[in-house]
Amino acid sequence: METILLDTDQTFTNLLQIVSAFDDKQLNEIPFKGSWTAGQVLQHLILANSGFIEVMQGPVKETERKPDQQVALIRKDFLNFDSKMESPDFILPLPISYSKQRQIGTLENIKSGLLHLVDTAELDKTCLAFELPGYGFLTRFEAVYFVNYHTQRHSHQLKNIYQYL
Repeated sequence: METILLDTDQTFTNLLQIVSAFDDKQLNEIPFKGSWTAGQVLQHLILANSGFIEVMQGPVKETERKPDQQVALIRKDFLNFDSKMESPDFILPLPISYSKQRQIGTLENIKSGLLHLVDTAELDKTCLAFELPGYGFLTRFEAVYFVNYHTQRHSHQLKNIYQYL
């Protein structure tokens, strides 16, 4: 339990440190052809991560397998920075100008909501509100690690964007 709390805290602390390096102009600047802006990457994370918090707060059932069975696969897939992934439409960010302070505030709220869930929810339960394509229904434990690895992937992307600007 302590490990998942530490992992989650560190993942979001790292993300927020990366975001703090951007100024408002850089946040909304396209670094290279075909790329999202840093603000769009953050908005994508906000949409995905807040959605996963909702899923974890939704209906659950007893798990009929190891509660961490999918974690290694999710880690392998999302921390493979050589692979290109496509975002589902429902978490695509709009091509608009984003406020750094507003996004930081939202990410801090997501971090504290996620840490609260880790601390209080039964992580071995299977979430029924959303079936993740390629992975199926995740346990809360797996969902937290999905959020962590997805956030780490985009933190890596944000570092690359910052280097281009």
